[in-house]
Amino acid sequence: MLTEVLFFDTLRQGLWVAVLVSIPILTAALITGVSIGLVQALTSVQEMTLTFVPKLAAIVLVFWMSMGFMTQTLVSFFHNRIIPMIIGG
Repeated sequence: MLTEVLFFDTLRQGLWVAVLVSIPILTAALITGVSIGLVQALTSVQEMTLTFVPKLAAIVLVFWMSMGFMTQTLVSFFHNRIIPMIIGG
């Protein structure tokens, strides 16, 4: 019973960490996609590949800017949750 609770609690925390780490990149992709879509709708340019390059550039830029936050969050989860479980503490 206790091991199941510990497993599901760790899984829940791991999924929450995954959500926190992915929020900056997904937000950048969403904002860029909506902006380019709005420009396409206003100018009647319906090129499918037009959204790819700006979206990729925004994702790379946001990833580069938030890499420290992502690394710190993942390392903190690993040190505070996973290593004590491996050690047995």
